[in-house]
Amino acid sequence: MAFAQWTRSMEWLAAASEDPRACKEEWQNGSTGVTLLAAGRFWDVLVVPEELGLRVADLLDELPLLNPGPCLLDARRRHVGFLLPPEPHAVWIGTGLRLLGRGTWIAAPAPHCRWGALRWLVPPDGTGTLTMPEILEVALQRCAGELSRLQGDPAPVGQGDGPFAPIPFPAESETFRSPQRA
Repeated sequence: MAFAQWTRSMEWLAAASEDPRACKEEWQNGSTGVTLLAAGRFWDVLVVPEELGLRVADLLDELPLLNPGPCLLDARRRHVGFLLPPEPHAVWIGTGLRLLGRGTWIAAPAPHCRWGALRWLVPPDGTGTLTMPEILEVALQRCAGELSRLQGDPAPVGQGDGPFAPIPFPAESETFRSPQRA
Protein backbone atom coordinates (compact mmCIF):
# COMPACT_ATOMS: atom_id res chain seq x y z
CA MET A 1 0.00 0.00 0.00
CA ALA A 2 1.54 3.30 -1.08
CA PHE A 3 2.20 5.83 1.65
CA ALA A 4 -0.41 8.37 0.44
CA GLN A 5 -3.10 5.69 0.20
CA TRP A 6 -2.11 4.28 3.60
CA THR A 7 -2.40 7.76 5.12
CA ARG A 8 -5.86 8.30 3.57
CA SER A 9 -6.96 4.87 4.75
CA MET A 10 -5.73 5.51 8.26
CA GLU A 11 -7.48 8.91 8.43
CA TRP A 12 -10.74 7.46 7.09
CA LEU A 13 -10.76 4.48 9.45
CA ALA A 14 -9.60 6.46 12.50
CA ALA A 15 -12.52 8.87 12.04
CA ALA A 16 -14.76 6.15 13.52
CA SER A 17 -12.77 6.23 16.77
CA GLU A 18 -13.69 8.34 19.79
CA ASP A 19 -10.13 9.68 19.71
CA PRO A 20 -8.73 9.55 16.15
CA ARG A 21 -5.32 10.86 17.21
CA ALA A 22 -4.86 8.15 19.86
CA CYS A 23 -6.16 5.58 17.39
CA LYS A 24 -3.53 6.52 14.79
CA GLU A 25 -0.82 6.58 17.48
CA GLU A 26 -1.73 3.02 18.52
CA TRP A 27 -1.61 1.83 14.92
CA GLN A 28 1.77 3.42 14.34
CA ASN A 29 3.56 2.95 17.65
CA GLY A 30 1.33 1.05 20.07
CA SER A 31 1.92 -2.27 21.74
CA THR A 32 -1.05 -4.07 20.13
CA GLY A 33 -1.68 -2.09 16.95
CA VAL A 34 -5.41 -2.67 17.46
CA THR A 35 -8.05 -0.09 18.39
CA LEU A 36 -11.79 -0.06 19.02
CA LEU A 37 -13.90 1.63 16.34
CA ALA A 38 -17.57 2.50 16.56
CA ALA A 39 -19.86 0.87 14.02
CA GLY A 40 -23.06 2.49 12.79
CA ARG A 41 -21.79 5.99 12.09
CA PHE A 42 -19.77 5.68 8.87
CA TRP A 43 -20.37 1.97 8.28
CA ASP A 44 -22.03 -1.13 9.66
CA VAL A 45 -20.30 -4.51 9.78
CA LEU A 46 -21.92 -7.75 8.67
CA VAL A 47 -20.15 -10.56 10.52
CA VAL A 48 -20.32 -14.02 8.91
CA PRO A 49 -18.74 -17.38 9.74
CA GLU A 50 -15.13 -17.65 8.56
CA GLU A 51 -15.54 -20.43 5.98
CA LEU A 52 -18.39 -18.63 4.24
CA GLY A 53 -16.78 -15.20 4.62
CA LEU A 54 -13.49 -16.24 3.04
CA ARG A 55 -15.32 -17.65 0.01
CA VAL A 56 -17.44 -14.51 -0.30
CA ALA A 57 -14.35 -12.25 -0.04
CA ASP A 58 -12.64 -14.25 -2.81
CA LEU A 59 -15.74 -14.07 -5.02
CA LEU A 60 -16.11 -10.31 -4.53
CA ASP A 61 -12.43 -9.82 -5.30
CA GLU A 62 -12.78 -11.70 -8.59
CA LEU A 63 -15.81 -9.78 -9.88
CA PRO A 64 -14.88 -7.42 -12.72
CA LEU A 65 -15.72 -3.73 -12.38
CA LEU A 66 -16.41 -4.11 -8.68
CA ASN A 67 -14.36 -2.34 -6.05
CA PRO A 68 -15.02 -4.44 -2.95
CA GLY A 69 -15.31 -2.64 0.35
CA PRO A 70 -13.14 -3.36 3.39
CA CYS A 71 -13.25 -6.88 4.75
CA LEU A 72 -11.75 -7.91 8.11
CA LEU A 73 -10.75 -11.42 9.21
CA ASP A 74 -10.80 -12.36 12.89
CA ALA A 75 -9.15 -15.79 12.80
CA ARG A 76 -9.42 -16.30 16.58
CA ARG A 77 -13.20 -15.93 16.56
CA ARG A 78 -13.43 -17.50 13.08
CA HIS A 79 -15.43 -14.62 11.59
CA VAL A 80 -15.16 -12.31 8.61
CA GLY A 81 -16.64 -8.80 8.74
CA PHE A 82 -17.77 -6.84 5.69
CA LEU A 83 -18.09 -3.06 6.01
CA LEU A 84 -21.43 -1.88 4.58
CA PRO A 85 -23.19 1.47 4.34
CA PRO A 86 -24.89 2.25 7.67
CA GLU A 87 -28.55 1.30 7.71
CA PRO A 88 -30.14 1.76 11.14
CA HIS A 89 -33.17 -0.41 10.36
CA ALA A 90 -31.39 -3.20 8.46
CA VAL A 91 -32.19 -6.83 9.15
CA TRP A 92 -30.02 -9.63 7.75
CA ILE A 93 -31.30 -13.17 8.05
CA GLY A 94 -29.00 -16.19 7.89
CA THR A 95 -27.28 -18.75 10.06
CA GLY A 96 -24.31 -17.22 11.85
CA LEU A 97 -24.90 -13.68 10.52
CA ARG A 98 -24.68 -10.73 12.87
CA LEU A 99 -25.05 -7.07 11.92
CA LEU A 100 -23.07 -4.59 13.99
CA GLY A 101 -24.48 -1.07 13.85
CA ARG A 102 -24.87 1.96 16.08
CA GLY A 103 -23.90 1.20 19.68
CA THR A 104 -21.47 -1.58 18.77
CA TRP A 105 -17.71 -1.64 18.38
CA ILE A 106 -15.14 -3.60 16.43
CA ALA A 107 -11.48 -4.23 17.13
CA ALA A 108 -9.51 -3.06 14.09
CA PRO A 109 -5.84 -3.26 13.17
CA ALA A 110 -4.12 -0.56 11.12
CA PRO A 111 -5.38 -0.43 7.52
CA HIS A 112 -2.10 -1.81 6.19
CA CYS A 113 -2.23 -4.90 8.45
CA ARG A 114 -2.52 -7.98 6.22
CA TRP A 115 -1.07 -10.54 8.68
CA GLY A 116 -1.86 -11.94 12.12
CA ALA A 117 -5.05 -13.25 13.68
CA LEU A 118 -6.87 -9.93 13.12
CA ARG A 119 -6.16 -8.62 9.64
CA TRP A 120 -7.68 -6.95 6.60
CA LEU A 121 -8.49 -9.26 3.71
CA VAL A 122 -9.47 -6.13 1.77
CA PRO A 123 -8.07 -3.02 3.44
CA PRO A 124 -9.91 0.29 3.43
CA ASP A 125 -8.87 2.37 0.43
CA GLY A 126 -9.36 5.74 2.13
CA THR A 127 -12.10 6.88 -0.25
CA GLY A 128 -15.03 5.49 1.74
CA THR A 129 -15.69 2.54 -0.58
CA LEU A 130 -18.01 0.07 1.16
CA THR A 131 -19.44 -3.28 0.11
CA MET A 132 -22.81 -2.91 -1.62
CA PRO A 133 -25.44 -4.88 0.35
CA GLU A 134 -27.17 -6.20 -2.79
CA ILE A 135 -23.91 -7.59 -4.17
CA LEU A 136 -23.00 -9.08 -0.79
CA GLU A 137 -26.41 -10.78 -0.58
CA VAL A 138 -25.93 -12.52 -3.94
CA ALA A 139 -22.37 -13.52 -3.05
CA LEU A 140 -23.53 -14.95 0.29
CA GLN A 141 -26.23 -17.01 -1.40
CA ARG A 142 -23.91 -18.33 -4.07
CA CYS A 143 -21.15 -19.26 -1.64
CA ALA A 144 -23.59 -20.80 0.86
CA GLY A 145 -24.92 -22.97 -1.96
CA GLU A 146 -21.39 -24.06 -2.90
CA LEU A 147 -20.57 -24.93 0.71
CA SER A 148 -23.82 -26.84 1.04
CA ARG A 149 -23.04 -28.92 -2.05
CA LEU A 150 -19.46 -29.56 -0.88
CA GLN A 151 -20.81 -30.86 2.42
CA GLY A 152 -23.17 -33.22 0.58
CA ASP A 153 -26.36 -31.30 1.35
CA PRO A 154 -28.86 -30.61 -1.42
CA ALA A 155 -28.72 -27.13 -2.92
CA PRO A 156 -30.85 -24.57 -1.05
CA VAL A 157 -34.17 -23.77 -2.70
CA GLY A 158 -33.73 -21.30 -5.56
CA GLN A 159 -30.07 -22.13 -6.17
CA GLY A 160 -30.39 -25.36 -8.13
CA ASP A 161 -30.79 -23.59 -11.48
CA GLY A 162 -27.47 -21.76 -11.43
CA PRO A 163 -26.02 -18.70 -9.72
CA PHE A 164 -28.77 -16.37 -10.93
CA ALA A 165 -31.79 -18.55 -10.17
CA PRO A 166 -34.69 -16.62 -8.68
CA ILE A 167 -35.06 -16.68 -4.94
CA PRO A 168 -38.50 -18.00 -3.96
CA PHE A 169 -41.00 -16.19 -1.83
CA PRO A 170 -41.93 -16.39 1.09
CA ALA A 171 -38.92 -15.23 3.06
CA GLU A 172 -38.81 -18.38 5.22
CA SER A 173 -37.23 -20.26 2.31
CA GLU A 174 -34.42 -17.75 1.81
CA THR A 175 -30.96 -18.50 3.11
CA PHE A 176 -29.95 -14.84 3.31
CA ARG A 177 -31.80 -11.62 2.85
CA SER A 178 -30.40 -8.17 2.40
CA PRO A 179 -31.38 -5.23 4.60
CA GLN A 180 -35.08 -4.70 5.03
CA ARG A 181 -36.64 -1.91 6.99
CA ALA A 182 -37.94 -3.11 10.34
